[in-house]
Amino acid sequence: MSAAPLDPDRVLALSYVPSRRRPAVEALWRLDAAMGAVLAGGREPMISRIKLAWWREALEKLDRAPAPAEPVLQALAEHVLARGVSGAELAEMEAGWSVLLSGEALTEADLALYAAARGATLFRCTARLLGGEGGAAGEGGEGGEAWALVDLARHSGNWPDAEAALAAARRYPLRPVPGPLRPLGMLAALARRDAEPGRPPWEPQGAPRRMLRMLRHRLTGR
Repeated sequence: MSAAPLDPDRVLALSYVPSRRRPAVEALWRLDAAMGAVLAGGREPMISRIKLAWWREALEKLDRAPAPAEPVLQALAEHVLARGVSGAELAEMEAGWSVLLSGEALTEADLALYAAARGATLFRCTARLLGGEGGAAGEGGEGGEAWALVDLARHSGNWPDAEAALAAARRYPLRPVPGPLRPLGMLAALARRDAEPGRPPWEPQGAPRRMLRMLRHRLTGR
């Protein structure tokens, strides 16, 4: 198994991560992309569940054994676990992705579990890699949950699910973000912008106006 490429929004946010921390953040984000690729490329929910379970078990094993010959896991072991984030913490993201495989319309509880397990975990761990917990700014939790919900809506082929995810994302305010966490804040700012009622259909990730919004956040924290 291998990682999918990062989307253009995350590529730009990553460019603002200090060089000494960038390999760790990139490794973590590529793990999230790899889990997302399981759902994007799978037609059989059971097969996708097996693949996600493989990721969960492999991540948990990183806490007690060397990484196998898998590039994503090796990068995590070298750069992320070395900075104090455990494999068990990373494995929590699997529960968020798995809830999307139910085949039924997503409930509020489903969306809450997805947002917390994927989005909050991803942003909380990233905040630690960036040198802060992120709790005070919300980027270790709220920002990640909103971002994950909007990302789900962007990639969902089910419009009712997408609408429900966007409605849930609108409940999160965009909070000021301290300097070290602004690469995360950039993504949260884009999510809040994408979730605005009445906004036209999805603009391409990496589009010039998105880049300007990210730059504004980089300069102001808002």
